[in-house]
Amino acid sequence: MAWIEQHGAGWRVRYQRPDGTIGTDSGYTNPTDARSRADDINYESKRGTFTDPRKAQTTLNEWIEIWREAHEVSSNTWSKYDSYIRNHIEPRFGTTEIGPIKRITVKTWSKKLRRDLKEATVAGIISLFSTILAEAAEEDLITKNPCRRLGLKLAPSDRREIVTPTRLLPIADRCGPYRTMIIVAAYTGLRWGELAGLQWRNVHLDRSPHAAIVVDPNVGALHETAGHLELGPPKTPASARTVHLPPFLAELLREHATTQFHDHVFTGARDGLLRRSNFNRRIWRPAVAGQASRGWRPLQPGLDFHGLRHTQKSWLSEDRIHEVLQHDRLGHEMSGVRGIYTHVTPADDRHHDHSPRK
Repeated sequence: MAWIEQHGAGWRVRYQRPDGTIGTDSGYTNPTDARSRADDINYESKRGTFTDPRKAQTTLNEWIEIWREAHEVSSNTWSKYDSYIRNHIEPRFGTTEIGPIKRITVKTWSKKLRRDLKEATVAGIISLFSTILAEAAEEDLITKNPCRRLGLKLAPSDRREIVTPTRLLPIADRCGPYRTMIIVAAYTGLRWGELAGLQWRNVHLDRSPHAAIVVDPNVGALHETAGHLELGPPKTPASARTVHLPPFLAELLREHATTQFHDHVFTGARDGLLRRSNFNRRIWRPAVAGQASRGWRPLQPGLDFHGLRHTQKSWLSEDRIHEVLQHDRLGHEMSGVRGIYTHVTPADDRHHDHSPRK
């Protein structure tokens, strides 16, 4: 129940909370506005949608700490979230009460972010901010998420480059001891972390009828968080999978095994675990972009390592491999009804015969 009272030179709304205590909403200059707010409170209370203004006075920093305790994602995702929160969200909204955050305020902020950041980064920041505030709305701290329906028109991301078989081999050759790793990446679609975390015990070269790599559900990927490397689950549950190998790839890995005695199939300097930034700087970028000191001309400067995964997807599509088999090989979850009712069967599992392209 809500009512109005004259208070000093103005008016205020008083209302009874579910616990019997009395709340106050002050600052009205005339009884008409105060009565309108009281009517709103009574209407919302009857419908069960009334939110105690005290909850909306929670600062974003305070809510983020509560949200962190309940939100569960991979260590890599947390690392990205921490960067977005620390560098962008908290500097702008950290000490702000979540109740007064308006949609137009968020939209204006996102416009400013786009001046200095890539579109994909801005989309990630706004998506995380929306997730945080959506949870606040679910907990009745605010009535609605101010990030909903922002109508942001972000420019489409550049399409990731893929490589042709004829270009792949010169790039792989430049990578020296990592030649096999590059070819395996392109012909399996394994992610960087899955390759860096791959152990020989999960490489079955003599398995009948087909050699295979198994991405372990518990330790199938190498994660780097704040400079620390550790084995953990792959990106998603669907990423834990068996990837069949064509005969030429199995033979290439057999040759590699004669010189690689570490538990891991691919290692860094002095048999240490691979770090993506070091590999990219020392091995990958010179191979694709060229290096004058070695007399290397550029081969494909726009190709990044993840482009090898996109390459495998493109090759599978070109070879008209069934979509469910493509998802299975790449460790993707197929969405919708098809994902529920479509399955890989032994009779259909033919993508292990994917042969080297000339």
